[in-house]
Amino acid sequence: MGDPNLLEVLTEEGEHANKHIDYSFQMSESLSSRETSFLINEETTPAKRFNLFLRRRLMFQKNQQSKDSIFFRDGIRQIDFVLSYADDIKKDAELKAERRKEFEKNLRKTGLELEIEDKRDSEDGRTYFVKIHAPWEVLVTYAEVLGIKMPIKESDIPRPKQTPMSYVLGPVSLPPSVKYPHPEYFTAQFSRHRQELFLIEDQATFFPSSSRNRIVYYILSRCPFGIEDGKKRFGIERLLNSNTYSSAYPLHDGQYWKPSEPPNPTNERYILHQNWARFSYFYKEQPLDLIKNYYGEKIGIYFVFLGFYTEMLSFAAVVGLACFIYGLLSMEDNTSSTEICDPEIGGQMIMCPLCDQVCDYWRLNSTCLASKFSHLFDNESTVFFAIFMGIWVTLFLEFWKQRQARLEYEWDLVDFEEEQQQLQLRPEFEAMCKHRKLNPVTKEMEPYMPLYARIPWYFLSGATVTLWMSLVVTSMVAVIVYRLSVFATLASFMESDASLKQVKSFLTPQITTSLTGSCLNFIVILILNFFYEKISAWITKMEIPRTYQEYESSLTLKMFLFQFVNFYSSCFYVAFFKGKFVGYPGKYTYLFDEWRSEECDPGGCLIELTTQLTIIMTGKQIFGNIKEAIYPLALNWWRRRKARTNSEKLYSRWEQDHDLESFGPLGLFYEYLETVIQFGFVTLFVASFPLAPLLALINNIVEIRVDAWKLTTQYRRTVASKAHSIGVWQDILYGMAVLSVATNAFIVAFTSDIIPRLVYYYAYSTNATQPMKGYVNNSLSVFLIADFPNHTAPSEKRDFITCRYRDYRYPPDDENKYFHNMQFWHVLAAKMTFIIVMEHVVFLVKFLLAWMIPDVPKDVVERIKREKLMTIKILHDFELNKLKENLGINSNEFAKHVMIEENKAQLAKSTI
Repeated sequence: MGDPNLLEVLTEEGEHANKHIDYSFQMSESLSSRETSFLINEETTPAKRFNLFLRRRLMFQKNQQSKDSIFFRDGIRQIDFVLSYADDIKKDAELKAERRKEFEKNLRKTGLELEIEDKRDSEDGRTYFVKIHAPWEVLVTYAEVLGIKMPIKESDIPRPKQTPMSYVLGPVSLPPSVKYPHPEYFTAQFSRHRQELFLIEDQATFFPSSSRNRIVYYILSRCPFGIEDGKKRFGIERLLNSNTYSSAYPLHDGQYWKPSEPPNPTNERYILHQNWARFSYFYKEQPLDLIKNYYGEKIGIYFVFLGFYTEMLSFAAVVGLACFIYGLLSMEDNTSSTEICDPEIGGQMIMCPLCDQVCDYWRLNSTCLASKFSHLFDNESTVFFAIFMGIWVTLFLEFWKQRQARLEYEWDLVDFEEEQQQLQLRPEFEAMCKHRKLNPVTKEMEPYMPLYARIPWYFLSGATVTLWMSLVVTSMVAVIVYRLSVFATLASFMESDASLKQVKSFLTPQITTSLTGSCLNFIVILILNFFYEKISAWITKMEIPRTYQEYESSLTLKMFLFQFVNFYSSCFYVAFFKGKFVGYPGKYTYLFDEWRSEECDPGGCLIELTTQLTIIMTGKQIFGNIKEAIYPLALNWWRRRKARTNSEKLYSRWEQDHDLESFGPLGLFYEYLETVIQFGFVTLFVASFPLAPLLALINNIVEIRVDAWKLTTQYRRTVASKAHSIGVWQDILYGMAVLSVATNAFIVAFTSDIIPRLVYYYAYSTNATQPMKGYVNNSLSVFLIADFPNHTAPSEKRDFITCRYRDYRYPPDDENKYFHNMQFWHVLAAKMTFIIVMEHVVFLVKFLLAWMIPDVPKDVVERIKREKLMTIKILHDFELNKLKENLGINSNEFAKHVMIEENKAQLAKSTI
């Protein structure tokens, strides 16, 4: 580390060498020189020699400094933020240099201290690094501006006591020193005029690094850098967008694979990597307080939500697995699949062709394997699981509200107001506004953009979202056309080729078409999603949202609407449209008057919905995790390779972090979006796939460690920011929870075969000992082959005169032939009754649970009251002591003020 007395030593030596030397700290006019440097007026040869000596001493001191140091060259001032830029040979190089000069000059005016690392000292030989330090006066000033709460007294409220369950969960628990890295304190908003009230043991460590980088970023985002085109330009984001600076980031504490060495502070990055980011710790709880301290509350609350969601998924996964095991054990006893597979029953039923002309008649027992698989997910437990998940999602959201309330207390966010950050004006909005308007609350003039200036962008935005959603629907129709055309081709090919008879027994044209169609649909989804992400971010910027909250809300709405349609449209089609509007032989419905509408398997469309859901959900999760792990790893490897080094050990702390990938302002947004889309798969269509919660659980266990690993090892440290909830995502989850009740009720009623079986069991069965015997024959209607139009019937003549199809219609010898029979209306009435009953039961239970479970637990309410009371008491005592010092010996006046202050304290206590 550098010697703090170096400047004094050099001063004495310089005076001895030449009394005419004038050395002073000032800003270098050349942007290629260091920010804090000695400028020496060289007048004589001795002065030149001393100048060379001085530069060598400084270089020697720098080289002695640890490569992992997070301090300035003096070894005292901590680096709170780093800016980087490279020489630009383009025509706007001078403009960028002037912007940087003005920006850095204005940063100094705010009180920040800067130190520049020359490009000759960087690993690549091209990059300059501007290191920024916030001194004490800057920190205390902006801590008050931002309303940061700091400790005033150690809390006397004990942590939650150990329960018997705590000992059972011992193996998944973390050491107390990791779980609770700091004691709990009573806190108050920081005030620079009452510094003695706060527990300031050491000014260098009083503000944690997350608060320090938050303060510096606040200054950077509002610091001006000049006037261009008659408008005041400011903010680091604009400089980054124009490539004036290439990056801006706070430093990690140190290397993630080893602890820090003195005098560096504790390396929390290393602790996080050891206890959180390792895959061998997948079964362990997360060090949530440490995550919050290091990355800030906004990222911390995401991991709290993801962990809580994963815990709740474990209950749904166990029940879903039990339902699947029930289907597996009862598969051989299923009467329907037994009859379909029986050569004497299913083997004797001739089914009508599934496409016109090229498709042949087929026997029902060819779908034997598909009918057995269908029973795995379409059985009596399906209804139970659909109702269970409707209740589970309510419990999840209600308990999350409680967890969030407890978190607000534990992380000191009870009085946190969103406007401190999210409701601040965006610098881009301020820069674009030409008008100003009086704020009725603050009585200050604020930038204002009239509605007429925004309307064109709103129209463009709405038109773009509509266009892309239409594109999704169009691509889904294209996949349907693909399935229809491929099905006809496969059917004719398999019929004509005798060598494929064995393959056809387990890989029918229906199954083949379903699998390939689902895979193709998944690929189309990924492609559309990739392009839409870029377009939606650009359009949201063009809308010029006023605040950060407006920006995130606008982007969230666009992205969620598109991804909802993109990921779920094919599942909605299979669940609610496929096979519902087919018509009947001789009078089929056609898509674009050319392709015949798709039919469901004789056992229903549920198995195809399960296939579609499995491929899209599993594919998205695998692709997402691989992308999250491989993408930053590959980029960082390539960046280090271009820098001609393969090890972090060879270059400085700021260069190590510079070569990492940036998490970006929307990094957390996409993490939430991914989780919410998965939540939709788990809830909206779960009646068709009870294993969905289990797959989501496995994915989330991996997801937590992948996210932890990439944040601690592959990404630069993010700027800490506050949040007291998951924001608009909570409203989206509530909306999906309500929608899931309806979708699962309709899936059970219209997509599964459970309601027709129940109607047959109670109303139409004639066998008392085996009530379900004969159900397959009852569910298939009869069609006279002679009634086929010439353009639809197979070309070859057959020796049978009828074929069967899935529907409830009168036979050809009835006077109402091919019209729906009475059983059809009975089944339809039963389906509608089931939907109404299930929705009312689930919504009633949801309402009761929401009413019974308080949003804020009772013990948290009591703790909040206790903390408010103690804070008021501490402030009251502090003010009294201060007043006593000011009043001196005037006891009567003092007694009067004591009475006033005590009355205030009593009033505050009564309101609490």
